[in-house]
Formats: sequence, C-alpha cells, structure tokens
Amino acid sequence: MGDSSVAPAGALVPTVPKPEHAPSGADAAAHQTLAAAAADDACAGAAASPSSSPGEGEGAEAQGDRDLLCPICMALIKDAFLTACGHSFCYMCIVTHLNHKSDCPCCANYLTKAQLYPNFLLDKVVKKMSARQVAKTASPIDQFRHVVQQGNDMTVKELDGLMTLIAEKKRQMEQQESETNMQILLVFLHCLRKQKLEELNEIQTDLQYIKDDISSVERHRLDLYRTKERYSMRLRMLLDEPAASKMWPSPMDRPSGPFGLNSRAPPSTSSPGGLNNRRFDLRAPASHQGHQRRDALASSDPPNPPIQSSNVIARKRRVQAQFNELQEYYLQRRRTGAQSHRQEDAVTMNREGYHEGLEDFQSVLTTFTRYSRLRVIAELRHGDLFHSANIVSSIEFDRDDELFATAGVSKRIKVFEFSTVVNEPSDVHCPVVEMATRSKLSCLSWNKYSKNVIASSDYEGIVTVWDVQTRQSVMEYEEHEKRAWSVDFSRTEPKMLVSGSDDCKVKVWCTNQEASAINIDMKANICSVKYNPGSSYYVAVGSADHHIHYFDLRNPSAPLHVFGGHKKAVSYVKFLSNNELASASTDSTLRLWDVKDNCPLRTFRGHKNEKNFVGLSVNNEYIACGSETNEVFVYHKAISKPASSHRFLSTDLDDAEDDPGSYFISAVCWKSDSPTMLTANSQGTIKVLVLAP
Repeated sequence: MGDSSVAPAGALVPTVPKPEHAPSGADAAAHQTLAAAAADDACAGAAASPSSSPGEGEGAEAQGDRDLLCPICMALIKDAFLTACGHSFCYMCIVTHLNHKSDCPCCANYLTKAQLYPNFLLDKVVKKMSARQVAKTASPIDQFRHVVQQGNDMTVKELDGLMTLIAEKKRQMEQQESETNMQILLVFLHCLRKQKLEELNEIQTDLQYIKDDISSVERHRLDLYRTKERYSMRLRMLLDEPAASKMWPSPMDRPSGPFGLNSRAPPSTSSPGGLNNRRFDLRAPASHQGHQRRDALASSDPPNPPIQSSNVIARKRRVQAQFNELQEYYLQRRRTGAQSHRQEDAVTMNREGYHEGLEDFQSVLTTFTRYSRLRVIAELRHGDLFHSANIVSSIEFDRDDELFATAGVSKRIKVFEFSTVVNEPSDVHCPVVEMATRSKLSCLSWNKYSKNVIASSDYEGIVTVWDVQTRQSVMEYEEHEKRAWSVDFSRTEPKMLVSGSDDCKVKVWCTNQEASAINIDMKANICSVKYNPGSSYYVAVGSADHHIHYFDLRNPSAPLHVFGGHKKAVSYVKFLSNNELASASTDSTLRLWDVKDNCPLRTFRGHKNEKNFVGLSVNNEYIACGSETNEVFVYHKAISKPASSHRFLSTDLDDAEDDPGSYFISAVCWKSDSPTMLTANSQGTIKVLVLAP
C-alpha cells in the first residue's frame, strides 16, 4: 500500500506552451534607442512650431519670420527682451541661460542680467503674428474666444447683437439635438416592438405546440384508461365464473338421500321455483356489474388519479429540479420537428398520436427521471503490498462484459471477473489474469471481436497488443517518440487500431504489420483518439490545441472538420453513436458534437477538471466522467446539468484524515446497455456503481 499522507501525482493533461514575447538584450537596447530618437524628433517638431505642428513652423520659416523665433527655445518669442548686443530672446529663456553662463547665446559676447531691456515693439509684432496664425488655423470658437480675450474695442450695442445671435444659435442647436434624440428613441422603440412581436409570435407558436401535445397526451391517456378497464372487466368476468360454479354443487358432491337434497337445506330451496330464483340471484349482481363497466367505458373522462406512490413523487421532484433544462430541450425538439415537417409539407405522427418532437422528449423525460442517484454494489482495492503506486489510468470491459481490465502506474494489467467482484463481496479480489509491463500504462482497449486480445499504450510511447489467455504480448509498436496517451481498436475492422502520443503524431496500426499503416503529423500533443463505431475510416482526435480533429483515414492530409469550443486541452473523445461525439477538457466542461452536421449540440458543466485525466465514458443516453473533487458525475445527454453524482470516501483510518481534494477520479467505464459502471480513483479504489431511483 502507498503512503496515504502524500497526495498522488496523477498524469497531467498536456498543454500547448504559449510563446514568450519578452525582448532580448539587443532588442531591448534597440527599442530604447528608437524610443529616444522618436522623443527627440517630437521635441524638435515642437520647437519648430509654436502650435506643435511641424508644417506651421516650416511655413513661418518660408515667410521670413525666423526673427520672431527665440534662438533658445525656437518658438515665438514670449515677453521679448533685447540684449546690449542687439539679440532678442524670451525673458525666461535668457534669464535661465544667464544663471549658468555670462555670454550671449548668439554671439558669445559678455552679457549680464543688467544688460537686458524690454522689447515692446517686438512684443506687438509677435502678438499680431499669433493673431494671424489663430485666424488661419483656429476654429471659429477659438477665434471668438481669442478676440474676447484680447479685449478689442466693442460697443455695448454690438455686444448685445452678438449675444442675441448666440442665443438664437443655441436654441436652434437645442432643437436639432432634441429632434435627434427623439429620432433615436423612436428607432429604439420600433426595434423593441419588432423584437417583442417576434417573441410573442414565438411564444404563441410554443403555446400552440403545448396545446396540441396536451390534447395528444390526454387522448392517449384516455385510451390507456379504456384499455385498462376493458382488461379489468375481462379479468373480473373470468374470476366471477369460477365463483358462480362453486356455488352449485357438482353431482359427485350431492347427497345420496332419498330426495337427493340436503336434509338441512331450507324448504324453499327444494322446489324448482326456488332453484330458478337462486340462479337469478347469482346472475343479477354480475349483470349489474357489467352495466356499470359499460357505463364506465362509455364515459369520456378517466376517474380521479390514484394516490401517487413515492416513486412518482420523486420523479416529479426531479422534473421540477431541472425544469428549465427540460423546457429548453422540449421546445428545441418541437421547433426542430415543426420546421422539418414544414419543409417536407407533411406531419408525421407515431402510433400513439404524438408528434416526432414530443415522442423524443418523452423518451428523454422517461430516462432522465428514472434515476436519481448512484448506488455502490461492489468495491475493491487495486493496490497490493509490493506496489505503492495505485492510480488506475484506464479501466475497460471486454467484448461480452464478463471481464474487465485495469491498468495504471503500477506497470501491470489486471483482469477481473465481473460477476465474481459483484457477487462475492470482499475488500481484496485476486485478478484472474495479471500481466507485467515495462512502463507505466496510460490506456487500454479490448478488441471488439476477439475476446482474448487487448491493446495498451504506455509512458515510453510503446503500443502493445496482448493475448490475455497466454498472458504474452503479440505485437509491440515502438514508432512513437514520446509518451502515448491513447489507443483504440476499430469496431468494424478488428485488425486495425489507432494511437496518439505526445510526439504530436497519430498512427494507425494493423496487427498483421510491424510498421504503422498511416501516420498523421499534427502541431500539438495528442491526448485521445477514438474510432467512429460505425466505420473504420473515421477517427476523432482530441488535442492539446483545444480542438477535436475529425479525420477520414482515406485522406489523412487534412481533417474533415475541426471542432472548436473548449478553452483548454481536450483530454478525451468518445462516441455515443455514429453521429454523436462527446469530448472532455481541462476547462471543466464536457461537450456534445454532431459529426454529421458538424455542429455543437450541448455543453455540460458541474464537475471540476483543470489538470488531470479524470476519465470519460458514454452509453446511449448517459455520459459519465470523473472530477478532481473525488466524485463521479453522470449527465443525461439532453440535459446540461448533472443527473447524479457519487463521492468516493476513504474507509481506511490512515486515509480518512487526508484532504478529500487530494484525490481524484482517474477512470470510468459503462457496462454496455446497462445502468452499471466501473469507476476508479487515484487512491486505487475501484467501485461498481449502478444508477438507482
């Protein structure tokens, strides 16, 4: 047994590494140089133009206005001061320069602050120059603001006229804005009305579907009631006939007295008239009951429903608990059925008078409400005294569901007899066959035709075909360069099998050949591969690139379709039918796809799976998967939320103190066409679970 105080390290689902974008040292230096050059260019552009526009600075130079620029800041002079040597500068620029040096920036003559004089004429010229530039480039609002700020001479009458013009313009703009707002509001209301009318039409159509279906169900319910009453009447008539015959004694039972009658019988019964009256009394109740039955059958309404059993009440509670999901599925099926009927210009009805969509929904409702929990019927421990690693990576039933095989990090394939495990309760069951391997195992796949053939994939990338009866390997394929995660036998071609590996390759093998028959190179790690159960040509591949790639092996150069939707690596792919594919991902979701129409059908949420392989198994109606919370979850394929779940609890005192979150479900497997499944966790515990009401 392993040390229970240490959390098991399960196999982690491969992920695609994200490229690093950090620049190298040379790139960083070049980037800094370019940034500094861009900053210098921006400063130079700002210095060349007072309005931060290089084009305007060039225009000023072309017009011969360079004398109006400060030689220090290269902008229009602000607060111009003249030096003793005849050069003009901005006051702040020249004062700042003289704080550090005592010379003229233009001619280098000796200069002090006492030799600075205000240049009023240049200031006036600069202001006129600024006004011309504002008139050329500024907006009317800026020009008006500039005029007001300059304080030009303006009479009160002119100012009143200007204010009246501005007020009128304001009212005009407010009116236009109000009209625009009304127009936008009207557009919104029209769109809302259109949307609500569409919703109303949809609701009315749905109500008509519901009304038609209620009528169909009531008719069928009445037919069932009449049939039940008819059979009940026949049964009662059959039961009444022996009762009536028993009331008449047979000739052997009659007494042998001289009068042929019992001397203790009443005198009235000894006459023929009394005999006829007795017959009439026997038949009268039966005739009265017959009239009552005919009246009941002639009635159109069934009697009041009987007292509901606990099973019926429990099923109604399940409907209420998942009402929204069931409602969505019902409307989806009815709408889809109605659209197909309109296209075909015909309405198909089954023998019960149900529309196709209602019939499908009734089937889902029946199967979904039938079960509510998972019940443990057997349990065994996979570990042994000589191997501390107990994680079960894969568990699979054989062709006839009589044997099941387990494999994992213990480097052993163990084959158990299912009936023995279920019918002979015991903590430890000995396998009927045990085969040792060189490396840890990741996946198993039984041959669908030969009961004794099973394939395995391991951490060294070796795919091995075993003969369970002789306990020897038949073939070993060693072309994979890294760990092989998945292997699967074809259902329609028993000699073909497919495998996927961390070397980003999918390989198709034939048991008659030593080399691979088909090799598919992909760009990401392969986590799971699965043959379509209806054909040996189609293969689904779950990849670490978050996608499912669906291949036709007759043209493997490119996939037929790529299904996208998962946000992390796709760890498992399984087929529910020839057209339905289920996938599991480390984004804690399962997804159902239609490989015929190449579209998603449903997303399932409720379990937790972020890094480990937790198992995935399917049957016709249900999908089972593990969780990193040490729980098994079961979903109905038509409902997005879990139908039931079961938590693994440790029975050992040493393990009971551990955090349950340190263990996880590692493998699950349904028994064919059965509510029974096998589940295993990272602690090495294997349970046989069955769906129960």
